Amino acid sequence: MSAESVRRAVEKLADNFAADRSERQMRTTLAREDFGLLAEAGLQTAGLPAERDGLWHSLPESTRSICEIYRILAHGDSSVALVCAMHPAVLSFWLATPHVPELDTGDWSGQRTAVFDSVEQGAWWGTITSEPGSGGDVHRSRAVARRDADAWRLSGQKHFGSGSGITSYMVTTAVPDGEEDADWFYVPVEGNPFDGSAGITLMAPWDGHGMRATQSHALAFADCPVERFAWPGHLDDLIDAAAPFIGTLFTAVVLGILETATAAARAQLAPKAESLRPYEQVEWAQAELEAWTAEQAYEGMLRAIESGNPARGAALRGKTIAAQLAESCLLRICRVLGGGTFARHSPFGHWFEDVRALGFLRPPWGLAYDGLVADSWDPTTGRRS
Repeated sequence: MSAESVRRAVEKLADNFAADRSERQMRTTLAREDFGLLAEAGLQTAGLPAERDGLWHSLPESTRSICEIYRILAHGDSSVALVCAMHPAVLSFWLATPHVPELDTGDWSGQRTAVFDSVEQGAWWGTITSEPGSGGDVHRSRAVARRDADAWRLSGQKHFGSGSGITSYMVTTAVPDGEEDADWFYVPVEGNPFDGSAGITLMAPWDGHGMRATQSHALAFADCPVERFAWPGHLDDLIDAAAPFIGTLFTAVVLGILETATAAARAQLAPKAESLRPYEQVEWAQAELEAWTAEQAYEGMLRAIESGNPARGAALRGKTIAAQLAESCLLRICRVLGGGTFARHSPFGHWFEDVRALGFLRPPWGLAYDGLVADSWDPTTGRRS
């Protein structure tokens, strides 16, 4: 399937989802049938390389086309779009690093084959890397992975496991036995109950104000079988390769929500534009400026990636400013539209909470600003990408 054919199929589904927006925004759980429809539309191929009839060719070639598909999906359902975005996001660890130096301790090529086989067989991939008290920093993982005769086994608490119960595999981090630093693992979760019998216990179901139906549950793992990434000890190398794509992908989802909210507000305000108070006029003008600027930041992220140069810094700056602008824009829109946006039947209050997700997505606010400061100067070359 081509990116264009998948985009058209997803756009039709997004239009159908949007027609049921009032009901969908009240949901607190995901509907598995939505993911069946999206699989039929070819969306899972966003996590496959071109040689396996997937949409991924390379970071510069594929980021725009894949991100635009998720931007369109977000027009229809914020929660579904975010959960589905986790699929190519975590698979980009293997997509963006097709080859690694030969090692005696791992089989990267063989693992890539197994991972992509799972996608072809219908698996959705997700992530559950965040831990209480870690500030979103995967290097601060307190989960542990011990090696026994059969497999690695994970123990520790995790949260923000978007798509819990829908995904087949979830990427996570833990400190391997006998080592000091965290590393990447993935957990086969399909068909496993969350009652502790398979080493996974549901600690708290997701009840967030925004992205209400992402099922971003908190889970506890106890000797749960996991697979270690086959390039052990290279957590940062894998992050560096995939981070520009992941940040741009999450930004695309929130930009899609922002576009939908701005268009809906414009349609609602247009009939009474001449009667708007001066304050309302200024707030609306500012909202439009912020929506426009967020789109320019997103475009800048894409162009930095397409240049073929290291783009992690540019992607981080774009994601962070887009997160700020999206929140501010929706706040202004709610001010102009008035107190009715507090009602649960109004879509704007939901959209306001949904766009806040971008600031908490990897890397979250504190970690993002650590990176921004570190990227501001370099003792020898000055500002980097």
